[in-house]
Amino acid sequence: MQQDFFTSNLKDNLKKSGPLASRVRPTTLEGFYGQKHILAPDKLLFRMIAADRITSIILYGPPGTGKTTLARIIANKTKSNFTQLNAVTSGVKELREVIGKAKEDLGMYSAKTILFIDEIHRFNKSQQDALLPAVEEGTVVLIGATTENPYFEVNAPLVSRSRIFRLNRLSPDEIRDIMLKALRDKENGLGSLNVDISPDALRHIAQVSNGDARNALNALELAVLTTDEDENGIIAIDIDTAQECIQKRVIHYDKDGDNHYDNISAFIKSIRGSDPDGALYWMSKMLWAGEDPKFIARRIIISASEDIGNADPNALNIAVSAFRALEIIGMPEARLTLAQAVTYLACSPKSNASYIGVNKALSDIQNKRTGEVPMHLRDAHYKGAKSLGHGKGYKYPHDYEQHYVKQSYMPPGMEDVIYYEPTEIGYEKVLKDYLDSTKNKNK
Repeated sequence: MQQDFFTSNLKDNLKKSGPLASRVRPTTLEGFYGQKHILAPDKLLFRMIAADRITSIILYGPPGTGKTTLARIIANKTKSNFTQLNAVTSGVKELREVIGKAKEDLGMYSAKTILFIDEIHRFNKSQQDALLPAVEEGTVVLIGATTENPYFEVNAPLVSRSRIFRLNRLSPDEIRDIMLKALRDKENGLGSLNVDISPDALRHIAQVSNGDARNALNALELAVLTTDEDENGIIAIDIDTAQECIQKRVIHYDKDGDNHYDNISAFIKSIRGSDPDGALYWMSKMLWAGEDPKFIARRIIISASEDIGNADPNALNIAVSAFRALEIIGMPEARLTLAQAVTYLACSPKSNASYIGVNKALSDIQNKRTGEVPMHLRDAHYKGAKSLGHGKGYKYPHDYEQHYVKQSYMPPGMEDVIYYEPTEIGYEKVLKDYLDSTKNKNK
């Protein structure tokens, strides 16, 4: 009974002391997890922070990847004045006050000011314009944080005067390590409580948090604070509790194992088989399980060329546009553009003629003697080329009726080889009819 009272008091105190994600936020580079592509000891950003030589930077990446944490680590490390504004709640008035104080400190005390602006993409044009002269003149060193692509959402002059560092979603292993550290931390984390979390529950939260450490820590804290001790005084977190606290059920999907390859295979085969329902089902399963949406988008682009090709050339445009939209708007909204692309491809006429053609050509290159470029096709623009016979006999198609003239474009001895054989499906029939018509011209 006394143990229950003690644990209850501990939980109450934790609830009052702020969110777990805020309490266990690292204060040094050594305690920071992930982003090794920009924060390994030999990388520029690490060296800039370690040497207290920060220039204006913009940190760009999804939520929960460490943008604000990095700014606070810089604040702890720097000898400069550090000021923070939030673009949602601050206007031009507050911005000018900060710049005025920074100018005064620089002039009177030679003290630099680092200005951290969270969600800088939410500053409108006039606010960004007000900031620009101070950055340009060195009155403030800007650290901007944004979840949006700064090349689209931040004024070009500000971008050009800043180094852009992109933060990636954290891996499930990195998320798991962050949660384990929070469970061991007795001062700021959950280490003062007797928590036993099952490997399945830990793995589930790590996978479905979608690379967002804040999301994972919020779910972990909720699980701990809402679970009663058992008869042994242990707060046991199982998979059912984990599902409830992160509001996402477990599905059987291993991103590094057979499930990954089986699901993407089923997805592509559904597109190839003109089944939009199957394609949407397998894509939704992968997205729900935390599959990288860019991996799915890349497979959609490949399918557009491999399975549809010139039967509907617009399929490739739509697939590439969906990938671009994913980069611009991110998830979960980009699921709509991915779904549009997938259903379009599944409903498009199919042809693998381009796929077959290039494989035939590559096989000949690999297995047969490589043909020489015929003289009439060789470059005749450099000095002395014509004396070697380069370009002699070449017929310029635009000089002929309908901009076509019959001549060989293959190496000697391969004039009759055919790689691309268009079908009579979709737009490819138009291409086939054109190629067929050329066989009767210039005879």
